[in-house]
Amino acid sequence: MTRTAGARWSGAAEGVRRAWRGPCRERDLAAQALKAAFAAWLSWAVVGWWLQAPMAYMAPWVAILLVESTVYQSVAHALQQLAAIAAGTMVATGLILLMHNRIGVMGLVLPLVVLLSSWSRLGRQGIYTATGALFVLTDTQVSLSASGFRIAEAAFGAVVGIAVNALIRPPVYLRDARASLGEAAHETAEILDAPARCLLDGRWGEDEANDWHQRALHLKHLVAECRSAVGWSRESLWGNVRRRTLAQSLPGKDHEEVMVVLEYAAVHTTELTRTLLEAATEDRQERWSRLPLVRGYAGFLTRAAELVRLYARSGFGAERHDDLREAAAAMRAAVDDLHGLAPDPLRDRPQEASAYFALLLQAQRLAGHLESAARQEPAGGRV
Repeated sequence: MTRTAGARWSGAAEGVRRAWRGPCRERDLAAQALKAAFAAWLSWAVVGWWLQAPMAYMAPWVAILLVESTVYQSVAHALQQLAAIAAGTMVATGLILLMHNRIGVMGLVLPLVVLLSSWSRLGRQGIYTATGALFVLTDTQVSLSASGFRIAEAAFGAVVGIAVNALIRPPVYLRDARASLGEAAHETAEILDAPARCLLDGRWGEDEANDWHQRALHLKHLVAECRSAVGWSRESLWGNVRRRTLAQSLPGKDHEEVMVVLEYAAVHTTELTRTLLEAATEDRQERWSRLPLVRGYAGFLTRAAELVRLYARSGFGAERHDDLREAAAAMRAAVDDLHGLAPDPLRDRPQEASAYFALLLQAQRLAGHLESAARQEPAGGRV
């Protein structure tokens, strides 16, 4: 427990150092936190301190929530949130003024607004339908004017939140897209390299194979994060005052190509490590370690890992395109050699035969996708 806590503190300290040294994700997060605090302070200063509004808390509450990941999200969520707050507020106000029975109205309104909060048009902001209703139901003074003030102050907070997010260091996720792609490519290469090293020295078993497979399963999540980060990078330029300056850095065709290759690599790497896991029982592992096919397969994995690293670094840059083709040719030669290393007929061991041919099939598929990517014309960008 003490070691885990120490690791967490060490990670937090390293994040602070990175933010201090230069642009990075940690600095972006710190900037967003300061912006959210400033938006809340500014809203309160105007509505609570200067105007002395009766429901002043609504403005900073909405403002701090709307300093979002992108300017576009701030605007879209503001519209949804205001619609949700207004709906809940007006429904609760109208029924209280009609029924004059707060307990009865609460039993009637809450199921209705909770159901309304799941309406797809309101998205994740739908929960504020119930929140708006509860603010009214728990208030001692209920009137149309008070509810009007509440909605108006929420709208002012939304305007402040959007303005602060758009005008003060607008969030841009280009760094996140590149970092995510780089991390996924590095992890793909490491997952291919790890079994290669173990297969060569014969020191592998169920524990090692299970670790490779779990890492390969996690790789799918990393690649999904890449696609999300690239989408957010584009979205972060919508309504951004720095759009013209940053548009040339927008993830383009090269990023899409790298991402597609990583998606294919994640699928085939998962299947490959699953086959190795199934073949990693103690008795089979001992027999496999002595077979030429296994050593040849280790060579293929090493070449595939090197091609992934080179591919991700180049992002189809013209200056490295020849290197990509050479690496792809070396990997193809390793795959072709595997067919000649297959053992003699395995009629007496059908499970062994299925494992061999599954490995060969996954090698063929992975090599095919990596080869195809390396042969494409350069897109002129870098990851």
